[in-house]
Amino acid sequence: MRHTISVLVINEFGVLSRISGLFSGRGFNIESLSVAETLDPKISRMTIVTSGDDKVLEQINKQLNKLVNVIKVYDFTDEEHIERELALIKVTCNADSRAEILSIVDIFRAKVVDVSPRSYTVEITGDEEKIRAITELLRPFGIKEIVRTGRIAMARSPKQK
Repeated sequence: MRHTISVLVINEFGVLSRISGLFSGRGFNIESLSVAETLDPKISRMTIVTSGDDKVLEQINKQLNKLVNVIKVYDFTDEEHIERELALIKVTCNADSRAEILSIVDIFRAKVVDVSPRSYTVEITGDEEKIRAITELLRPFGIKEIVRTGRIAMARSPKQK
């Protein structure tokens, strides 16, 4: 089972290395990792996607909470949350395919961020399934390159009653 974990950490040298070392040292795989400062530049948020059963996740949470630089660990697996990922896709195009590619880009609410005589670079934001779907539709045109950010996540705000 895939788990999305958000970790608030003190923003200082070596924290990323210690956390990634914790995962590798115990045989846990990191499928996706995204790190950035929060509103407070002294604190960073790490969003980590990993796989494993509940026992593995419990071990990960315990080990993370033992690290001095870790402030708080959130597991979004069973919680209402929003996930997004960013992808840049460079796709081959010619005079005959430009309109069709632009139509696909429009349907997915993506945008073309770079144009050359032989390619478009498309920027898309969404969940993993949305990025997979546009990639599959663009594949027949010839994808030259794809770059993805990895997942970020945030808890949904509570509903007002």
